[in-house]
Amino acid sequence: MKELKFVDVGEGITEGHVQKWLVKDGDAVKEDQPIVKVETDKAVVDVPAPGSGIVKVVAKENSDVHVGDTIAIVGNADELKSAANAAVAPVQEQARNNMQSAPVPSMQPGPQKQTAEAAAAPSVRRLAEQLGVDIDAVPGTGPHGRILENDVRAFASKSGAPAPQASTAPKFSELLEEQHKEEVERVPLTQTRKAIAKNMEASWTIPRASHMDLADASALFGVMQKEKGRTLQEFGVKLSYFPFIIKAAVEALKENPHFNASYDRDKLEIVVKKYYNIGLAAEAPDGLKVVVVKDADRKSIMELAKEISELHKKVVEQSVTLDEMRDSTFTITNIGSLGGGFLAVPMINYPDVAILGVTMIRDWPVVENGMVKAGKVLPFVVTFDHRVVDGAEAVKMGNAFKKYIEDPEFLDML
Repeated sequence: MKELKFVDVGEGITEGHVQKWLVKDGDAVKEDQPIVKVETDKAVVDVPAPGSGIVKVVAKENSDVHVGDTIAIVGNADELKSAANAAVAPVQEQARNNMQSAPVPSMQPGPQKQTAEAAAAPSVRRLAEQLGVDIDAVPGTGPHGRILENDVRAFASKSGAPAPQASTAPKFSELLEEQHKEEVERVPLTQTRKAIAKNMEASWTIPRASHMDLADASALFGVMQKEKGRTLQEFGVKLSYFPFIIKAAVEALKENPHFNASYDRDKLEIVVKKYYNIGLAAEAPDGLKVVVVKDADRKSIMELAKEISELHKKVVEQSVTLDEMRDSTFTITNIGSLGGGFLAVPMINYPDVAILGVTMIRDWPVVENGMVKAGKVLPFVVTFDHRVVDGAEAVKMGNAFKKYIEDPEFLDML
């Protein structure tokens, strides 16, 4: 008999959400067969069976699990029966002890204690502890019976639990919500949105500044017009500007290595990275994700185009893996892919030192040999950690990026 536990997958992930079981309770499974989809802060992962046998589902769909929690048990019929008896016996013994020592119960009605662990976020559990409330006794009003903060507060009020030390006076927003209670909906954060919130809070602690500029993309536009039909026909890949932008950024990073780094706050050191893993901000059905093109410096324009296409497909299908979302050294966000905006200041993807934001290549008046003509211009912004690099270095980084965008013949096509 083997237990399937939610293991520590690194990246600071301590909680998961059982999204969907791929098998039914009592089904026969084979070792390494994917049996359940678990959503973490980073991705939805298929978890395989730890062995062959009959599966006993422990963690139900739409429930949260923490590192070390048992998700399922796999074994033969006798083993599963023994495990069930072993689990029931202590409970029965404890129940007998409780009946012998418990005081006469009150006749006032109250909620029944749930047999399974209540579904509640860590913040809700902390609130329950502060209010002296048994979280398992609280009836949940959220999706699939999930316990919300309001449920805990309401239960504490009815049960006469001691108030916390901090003030419990309703906030102004709560008073407004009460007035519009029929027109307000509370939406629990998904695992992905929780991760985004956590990462944004970490990013906001970075003292940042931004450098903005325009690159003449006329030559790049010409290359695209010449190559895009051929690459689709010969390689089966639709060419976009993004691989050129990645290659130009990598070459600029080689000339400005402190942008391809992280900051060690404890040791007061800059960790300069000699490898180039480029994070790409991508819009997913459940929120923003950052997928990572590993060793981008070793790949041609066409190799990058193929990998970007494959990663984008995985993001849309929500099949991207944790390994494909970790270990970035520098991040690029393509605001222009959404079709709008002139310039925006992107958030640094912690623990990176900097992020490059690009918008749409557009028609723009440019000056050539003293004459104004219509040209193609790429607006961009470099947001950087001011503890690591200064404005002058950001200008050099921007100028290096412009150099390669404006003369793309330097970039390896194939």
